[in-house]
Amino acid sequence: MSEDLGVRNPSAGIDLCGLNTSGLVRYNCLEAELVELAVARGEAILTAHGALRALTGQHTGRSAKDKFVVRDATTDSQIWWDNNKPMTPEAFDTLHADMVAHAKDLDLFVQDLVGGADEDNALNSRVVTEYAWHALFIRNLLIRPGENIARSEDAVPVTIIHAPLFQADPARHGCRSETVIALDMSRNIVLIAGTRYAGEIKKSVFSLFNFHAPGQGVLPMHCSANLGPEGEAALFFGLSGTGKTTLSNDPKRPLIGDDEHGWSDNGVFNLEGGCYAKTVNLSAKAEPEIFAATRRFGTVLENVVLDDANAPLFKDVSLTENTRAAYPIDVLPSIARGSVGGTPKTVVFLTADAFGVLPPLARLSPDQAVYHFLSGYTAKVAGTERGVTEPQATFSACFGAPFMPLHPTVYGQMLAERLRKSGAQAWLLNTGWIGGAYGVGKRIDIASTRRLLSTALDGELDNVDMRCDPLFGFEVPMSVPGVEERLLDPRQCWADGDAYDAQAAKLVALFRRNFEKFGPEASAAAGPSLQMAAE
Repeated sequence: MSEDLGVRNPSAGIDLCGLNTSGLVRYNCLEAELVELAVARGEAILTAHGALRALTGQHTGRSAKDKFVVRDATTDSQIWWDNNKPMTPEAFDTLHADMVAHAKDLDLFVQDLVGGADEDNALNSRVVTEYAWHALFIRNLLIRPGENIARSEDAVPVTIIHAPLFQADPARHGCRSETVIALDMSRNIVLIAGTRYAGEIKKSVFSLFNFHAPGQGVLPMHCSANLGPEGEAALFFGLSGTGKTTLSNDPKRPLIGDDEHGWSDNGVFNLEGGCYAKTVNLSAKAEPEIFAATRRFGTVLENVVLDDANAPLFKDVSLTENTRAAYPIDVLPSIARGSVGGTPKTVVFLTADAFGVLPPLARLSPDQAVYHFLSGYTAKVAGTERGVTEPQATFSACFGAPFMPLHPTVYGQMLAERLRKSGAQAWLLNTGWIGGAYGVGKRIDIASTRRLLSTALDGELDNVDMRCDPLFGFEVPMSVPGVEERLLDPRQCWADGDAYDAQAAKLVALFRRNFEKFGPEASAAAGPSLQMAAE
């Protein structure tokens, strides 16, 4: 029998999820104890400023190819199997039994947390892991009971078992490698093995939420969100590295959350209680709030290189470009009360266009918004996933395809309905390259991006002259105060206009080819067309 420490429901031990260990089980340790234990156990070290630095070894990003969903009576007809790998219930049960056996003599850490700042749509999430620093990580990232929201009696119970030292057997467990992330949507159990990358824990909660939320009339969203002066929300969709966290952190606009949200009839709510910010090239000048968070006790720095004095070297990408900081949202200077906001007024799709074709800002009609939401075009930033060593053009449905178990059109139809009912204006904001493709052109400077975003959020562009883009059909402002006019027209920024046209045609073809996978359920009429340019 295990020895238990910490605070828990007397009737809710680890035996509820099949676990039993002769080791020590620590329930709901606070950050100081978890930091102390992580250092004492050799899991991590303190930086010069007091944050906890942990290394994840060979896995420095998500193992997207190793994620599986149990195919059973509940999921068979609901899951988009073109985008999700199936696992049999028998294989899942075998994996679970083997992971339980693996943990029988281990010390374990348990955190009882909440996913969802809306009591009506909350997930009571129990995370069991082998490492103290992983317990601290997820404590930083999810909602701590008693903070912001009350623990709902009707919340969906979720169990995540994380065994980074356990190696899966593909022949025995129906997986691909020694690493596996397996989700049982019927029982709300997640098994994670063979990886120390902490982001897998966080994203598993989101994947479960994305499966259940539409049935409750809630649109799950991989986005950040903040509040305008009258309490209206603004949403920022985008994959890692597009500026989602950076741009939504604005001292003048209280932050609802930086990564995962739900949009219900009552407004927007954060799924999490913390932030998981990229730190590559982080600077105190450009991103002061995030920079300050990396210098506080209790923050977890993941795969950040340190100098001889244990000070972070954010420009050093020798381990990975996917360096991260995980910290509670309440350390930021301006946050939304209760991690909720009103009905969105503005929806922003962020893209890092590696082709250098898209304008820095474009206004979208509702149909165009759904098209670009389903397309989810951006550049896959180096290090975000295993095997990606340089930016690549990619499409990720709903700006989060790996976490969207249902067919994208389910989420697209919900977005269309929300846009119609709210009257929210959608924009496409390109934080990528201008004046040429990646390797030739340059990244759009963050000052110009912030200025363009500000004008969109504040309504400054409601009455300005717009041009219709000949390829994509969306509207592009002719001028924006404080932004060089030439920047607004990508073709003018290229040294060779014909080269731009060829690159643009290539990108249009990629958009159209990608959209074919959604089938007849999704309309491509609002998408780009080479015919537009000819007319």
